[in-house]
Amino acid sequence: QVQLVESGGGLVQAGGSLRLSCAASGRTLSTVAMGWFRQAPGKEREFVAAINGIGSITYYADSVKGRFTISRDNAKNMLYLQMNSLKSEDTAVYYCAASKTLRGYYYTEDKYDYWGQGTQVTVSS
Repeated sequence: QVQLVESGGGLVQAGGSLRLSCAASGRTLSTVAMGWFRQAPGKEREFVAAINGIGSITYYADSVKGRFTISRDNAKNMLYLQMNSLKSEDTAVYYCAASKTLRGYYYTEDKYDYWGQGTQVTVSS
């Protein structure tokens, strides 16, 4: 059974940085699509960033483009999200997700089969 566990969330001031990590276990995810989503209080979960299986292509929501960087270390079965220049509107629970078989990059939730439990990111203004 695949498990995804996020870490690295916390409280940070506006303008600061955080690096989220997602550790995968249960199977190797080195060739499948992975991504980050977030859900702010009272809002639906939304796409943040995606990366293809070999890590050569990344895709971002407009709201985070230029500030966030998604990356992966397939040897370690890890996914990362470097978040810089954080804003109060980035406050949310952040989830990592992985596809069972797809190898591209995707921004819709239906392409992902495995989800982590989420990590809280709070940006104070």
